[in-house]
Amino acid sequence: MLKTRAKFRLGQVVRHRKHPFRGVVFDVDAVFSNTDEWYDSIPEENRPSKDQPFYHLLAENDQSYYVAYVSEQNLMPDMSGEPVEHPDLDELFGEPENGIYPLHATMN
Repeated sequence: MLKTRAKFRLGQVVRHRKHPFRGVVFDVDAVFSNTDEWYDSIPEENRPSKDQPFYHLLAENDQSYYVAYVSEQNLMPDMSGEPVEHPDLDELFGEPENGIYPLHATMN
């Protein structure tokens, strides 16, 4: 039996280790749960292991807002204290409390 524990929690602000974006965790998959096409589009030398948590983020960078799917190994906590400005944030979360956005929508 696979025993995976997510390092980051729903509502936590995280940033990518290699790419200049950050976001709020809104869902977690215990292991990779996207398409093989998506996985294969990542250059082989950069492909993360599939047997770790993957996070769905309301992500932002300097140019846009989007949803990102990122392996745990490529994330780190964002300690900047800066608010996330993603336009869909209010649909799922309330105002941040101690750096965590509280979930106010029901998830499956």
